Amino acid sequence: MYRNLPHLLKLQAETYPESVAQYVRQPEGGFTPITYRQLLEDVLTCAAGFAALGVGKGDLVALISENRREWLLADMGLLFLGAADVPRGCDVTEKELEHILLTAECSIGVFENISQLKKALASERIRTQLKTAILFDMPAQIERETAGITVLSFSALMERGTQALPGMRDHILTAVEELPAEALATVIFTSGTTGLPKGVMLSHGNFLHQVKGVPILLKVGPGDIWLSVLPVWHSFERMMQYVALSSASAIAYSKPIGRIMLQDMATLKPTWMASVPRIWEGIRKGILQTIKKESPLVQAIFQASLVVGRAYAFFTHMVKGELPRFKWRPRILDRVIGIIPFLLLWPFKQLAHLLVFRKLHRKLGGRFVAGISGGGALPPEVDGFFDAIRITVLEGYGLTEAAPVLAVRSYYHPVPHTVGPVFPDTEIQIRDEEGNVLPPGRQGTIFARGGQVMLGYLKAPEETRKVLDEEGWLNTGDLGMLTWDNELAITGRAKDTIVLRGGENVEPAPLEQALKEHPLVAHAMVVGQDEKYLGVLIFVDQDSLKEWCTEHGLDLTDDIHRHPRLIEEFSDFISHRIHPRHGFKPFERIYRFTLLPNTLTVGEELSAKQEIKRHVVYRKYADEIRALYR
Repeated sequence: MYRNLPHLLKLQAETYPESVAQYVRQPEGGFTPITYRQLLEDVLTCAAGFAALGVGKGDLVALISENRREWLLADMGLLFLGAADVPRGCDVTEKELEHILLTAECSIGVFENISQLKKALASERIRTQLKTAILFDMPAQIERETAGITVLSFSALMERGTQALPGMRDHILTAVEELPAEALATVIFTSGTTGLPKGVMLSHGNFLHQVKGVPILLKVGPGDIWLSVLPVWHSFERMMQYVALSSASAIAYSKPIGRIMLQDMATLKPTWMASVPRIWEGIRKGILQTIKKESPLVQAIFQASLVVGRAYAFFTHMVKGELPRFKWRPRILDRVIGIIPFLLLWPFKQLAHLLVFRKLHRKLGGRFVAGISGGGALPPEVDGFFDAIRITVLEGYGLTEAAPVLAVRSYYHPVPHTVGPVFPDTEIQIRDEEGNVLPPGRQGTIFARGGQVMLGYLKAPEETRKVLDEEGWLNTGDLGMLTWDNELAITGRAKDTIVLRGGENVEPAPLEQALKEHPLVAHAMVVGQDEKYLGVLIFVDQDSLKEWCTEHGLDLTDDIHRHPRLIEEFSDFISHRIHPRHGFKPFERIYRFTLLPNTLTVGEELSAKQEIKRHVVYRKYADEIRALYR
């Protein structure tokens, strides 16, 4: 097995030198294949370039960029030296970037373009700390030294590496053989309860645990093409790229834009794609919109095929023993009950495939094996739709602190309404509030232990101890239950972090604190788990509301919270306050809100510390929350 991540690439390049490792989009159109031999040589050149700048074992180097071929070169180049990267995407705010670079003490940073470098240089402390900046996209006109910082293009770094590599090659390759799996590979800053991200320290071994387990659950191998559309600084996409390399597959770089992605699918004919629920929702929506433009006859055939597909999928799962068992029941009953409908529906399913579903499969290139959905819950209607049209989407579950996968549906035995079996060589416990381990079918907090669990949070031992105990158990903060067959179902969240359908992590605390600046707000609770956008429940302070009504010549009636003037007051405030100019990200904008006259009380919706018990409010105001997304 692989000793570390660079060792993985080295062995694959030796075993499959002429196999394609990457497909890179060209400006004039089309894709250029990069072989494993060439990829390794480019990575070694990059490593030598970094070494020439003084990068060595244990150093942390910032990597602020979106997904592209050069990202993998920089990542692997640093890992070959025993260094670690500190990645983040281009949507990072100046405040977050300052926090990340200062916490990691990065003196060298790789940036996608000058805009990202300018974010860093907005901080006086970063201008003092940062010594060298490398740009993937270098403007034609730029000072080679900016604010005392040496600025290099990535091509210049590679030129330095080309010159230095002959004298370094043996040393670099020898050092890789000695690099332990426990060595730090990356520090990924993820959302924290204060709003400032925490640095999750992941080792080579954390990722290798995933690389070892994925082939047990997924049908991956040489010749596969993985379409890459997610931000690679997210642990999910990054892990899947390592999996692709470990299976001698190719990584093809696309974009999560429907038109571009489908064009690339037709061109590249990919077999796998890691994605977030929003992408699958977009594909489904596109299919349905296309059908609406067809004749009534075509629409009727499609709808009939969909009904047949849903029924056939259900009875297929029943006959194959793939329905989840939250309560114990003998599998033989499912098979006996399901076999007759399954056989009766089979010819109609074949007809639906010939008339409708086969054409949809061709839109994905014709070789598509399965998609893997993570970063948020896959909506049941989306999950069921693709199950019906026989496009396999395997939902998984995890978090950055677990590098990230803790469970994923098996390609060989996909169980709907779950995120699949517990990942190989991983333990999952469901615990109640007293810490007691619960049996299958009982909801509680998910705890996990395994080789993928992080080393801890960078320079935050107290935060680490809050989620990781001495026995190695990670408190995920999520709610779930196990089936009798050890599959995991996610039922909610015990911690505050909201994950939108696009996979974006949102910490509600800073948003809620900003909303409470309005004198009429007693409490605010931001919602949006697994939705497209954020909403908020605003609990209005009744004393302040009385004064406001007097000032505006309004009567304090029972339905005052529905008054257009009051709604306008909050609409203007929210759109002004929750805005990028105040440090919030575009996806943190609040699109809908509801005003509630209710008072939250300690012992019910509030804790003794006056903190909102989110799970209680979710349950009590479920109808109001649902109304925000109708």
